[in-house]
Amino acid sequence: MRVCILGNGLSAISLAKALINQNIYVDIFTEKKELKLNKSRTLGISNNNIHFFNKYIINIEKLIWKLKKIEIFSENLKKENLLNFENDNNYLFSTVKNYDLYELLIKDLNKNKYYKKKLYRGKSLSFINEYDLIINCDYFHHITKKYFYKKIVKEYNSRAYTTIIKHENILNDSAIQIFTKKGPLAFLPISNKETSIVYSIHNSINKKEENIEELIKSYNFRYKINEIRKVDSFELKFLNLRSYYHNNILAFGDLLHRIHPLAGQGFNMTIRDIKTFINIIKNRNELGLPLDISVNDEFENSLKHKNYIFSNGVDLIHNFFNLERKTKNTILSKSIQVLGKNPSINKMFTKIADKGIIF
Repeated sequence: MRVCILGNGLSAISLAKALINQNIYVDIFTEKKELKLNKSRTLGISNNNIHFFNKYIINIEKLIWKLKKIEIFSENLKKENLLNFENDNNYLFSTVKNYDLYELLIKDLNKNKYYKKKLYRGKSLSFINEYDLIINCDYFHHITKKYFYKKIVKEYNSRAYTTIIKHENILNDSAIQIFTKKGPLAFLPISNKETSIVYSIHNSINKKEENIEELIKSYNFRYKINEIRKVDSFELKFLNLRSYYHNNILAFGDLLHRIHPLAGQGFNMTIRDIKTFINIIKNRNELGLPLDISVNDEFENSLKHKNYIFSNGVDLIHNFFNLERKTKNTILSKSIQVLGKNPSINKMFTKIADKGIIF
């Protein structure tokens, strides 16, 4: 069997490696020979997804930085802890640099006989009939505009600013999220001397008057910063695709869902999608069934409702703290603080963040 994947981003090559591990031939079609990745971007991957990635895609133990604790603060409560998630016996999740993960996957794929990379030009769709399945991970491909234009989109009217800070050596196994008046600010450790920053700032704030580096310093209370690398940014939006496939073409990755980065769950959702897709493929192969359009149908039926609930849950968290951002009232924060101290609720939140929606 041969599968075609459109696009060569991180979701595309992760899926390609997972399929190749099932002895499926994969051709990746891309318009660009090389993909330029932002070196200041990092990913948070849950414990459960790390185990899956290591076993069914590629071992990334040497790349990840393990975190045992997540601390959440609100500017309305000053430095008072709002929520706290920790695991003394195991790590909660790990961080990894996008660029490092991408390079590891590409080097492995280039050595694999099941993998081919092809450049395409123009708008011809003649290649579609050459493959059992087409998996579209390219947001800008004309197939996307032609077949996957029906979606639920919400503009957050915000930009995420990303960078990496270098600081003095510290035991750096705790992530920090601060809900500031300007938006959520995350400190995500990637070593004892480096920490990734993701600061989502609402566009209503005059950015010309704001110095991102100075804002990071003003909210930092843990690190003795030696250097702040170049700051990059991107627009934020919420997206849920209404239909996951058209005939034998399946949408995947950011085409299916985009969420606010405040919960660090974007790539985790994609890994869970890969897990479901691979399980469907494995079950079909074991039963001797063909890999055709019915695979896409089963994939959509298995995941669409879960992804919709999960992504809207993250959006609800954003709306909650965005409401608080506009007021000086501490009632909302105090309510969350009390709720988070309940062991059962705390455990439930931790489980959902680790494994997603399960039912």
